[in-house]
Amino acid sequence: MILTFEDGEDEILNHIISYVSTGTGVFQSFVSAKKNLIFSGLEIDITNRLVKKQQEEIILTFTEFEILLLLAQNAGIVFSKEQIYDSVWKEPYFGDYNIVMSHIRNIREKIEDNPSKPIYIQTVWGVGYRFNQKMV
Repeated sequence: MILTFEDGEDEILNHIISYVSTGTGVFQSFVSAKKNLIFSGLEIDITNRLVKKQQEEIILTFTEFEILLLLAQNAGIVFSKEQIYDSVWKEPYFGDYNIVMSHIRNIREKIEDNPSKPIYIQTVWGVGYRFNQKMV
């Protein structure tokens, strides 16, 4: 519908609200499309913070989920231990990054068939970790 100068304020306001509501609905549809990340045999439900492997739920701690989500949402991108720590803990860390390595090991124990030969979370020696983009 086309608005003209003869239209009243109420009608114009109603059209504006209608357009904004329609735009919000489109945006919500787009956002809801990103609720789940699905990889070969692994599903991450972002909204409900659930991880399933072969349809079986895997229990992750808050921090494990955040690390997995960071890597999975950025499949193929290498993150250093420092970057992972800064992003997940939301603060800079000036100490031993073994805590990140420990969480990665725990995640692998839970999601990998063979944690000593991981297919989801890969180590990039001397640099950090990445989620295998071939699993996408």
